[in-house]
Amino acid sequence: MEFVTLFGIYLCSVLAAIALLGLCSGRKEGFLARSTSSASQVLSFVIPTRLQRATQRALHRLFHTRSCLFVGLHVALQAAVYGEYTWEVFVYCWELQFPLLLLLLPYLLLAGNVGCFVLCSRANPGIITKSNHASLVKVYAYDGVLFQKGIVCPACNLEKPARSKHCSLCSVCVHRFDHHCVWVNNCIGAFNARYFLLYLLTLTATAAAMTTITTAFLVQVVLLSNVMEGRYIDDEGRECAVDVLFLIQHLFMTFPRIVFMLGFVTLLTLILGAYSCFTLCLALTNQTSNEWCKSRRCGFSPQLTALSPSRKAVYRNIYSKGVWMNLKEIFMLATAVERKKK
Repeated sequence: MEFVTLFGIYLCSVLAAIALLGLCSGRKEGFLARSTSSASQVLSFVIPTRLQRATQRALHRLFHTRSCLFVGLHVALQAAVYGEYTWEVFVYCWELQFPLLLLLLPYLLLAGNVGCFVLCSRANPGIITKSNHASLVKVYAYDGVLFQKGIVCPACNLEKPARSKHCSLCSVCVHRFDHHCVWVNNCIGAFNARYFLLYLLTLTATAAAMTTITTAFLVQVVLLSNVMEGRYIDDEGRECAVDVLFLIQHLFMTFPRIVFMLGFVTLLTLILGAYSCFTLCLALTNQTSNEWCKSRRCGFSPQLTALSPSRKAVYRNIYSKGVWMNLKEIFMLATAVERKKK
């Protein structure tokens, strides 16, 4: 039974790692698409064609069609981690007289994270319709490089406002489009970007809190057991002092599920922490993921918006108004849009 539990958590970890690569799967030339294409070319020599086609169809359905699969995976992962934390880590730490507020911190963060998750997934990201098109066109100016005036979306049959993009998964144009997030099964746009940022930060804080508490528990166990002062006999019959590798093996044999959970939440903390920092940097500079990727393809300059017609256009971010105003725009853009209507 224990093996089945560990295998289930391992499978969820693999799926989570794959899904993390698809956080920005709304982009056409994303990292995941390039990696999948390269891997397919290598594996095409050893994998049967029929299996390749089935895999491609599965990946297309997974990352290029709107689905609740990753929402279910999100809930399953949180349930598995919190179940293990509650069943073992919380109980052991309570017996070791850890502060109650510290032990309750992951649950408090979970409440905030679930709230942000629901708001982000249920909120209108900024879908452009005929009724709101005129007001949304006035919100941002066209920079002449990434966003050109007069371009009509062939699917929506509407002129694209600056900073908007058509999402192929949702089949709509989204105002201030960032990316389509498979975790929340929704686009990230002008009206739910604040929820997504808070969702990321609370999720990262939750993983970091669990990592810290679990690590503190294992350190306390090692100190109380005095295992570091012991010695063991290796495979060759020699007596050796306890080292880090032996200590990890000993803890894994004693608390296998806890150690496995610790490895998983530590990995999540690193990945989510890096992605949260990236998203926060974009917010502070008033950029979206879509704009960041497009600007890297056309070039970047802090001073120029465009060069002569014979030279390649160079992008300058004209939407940044300072750190405070950029953050205010993310959290209060809906109010600004209402003012534009008047």
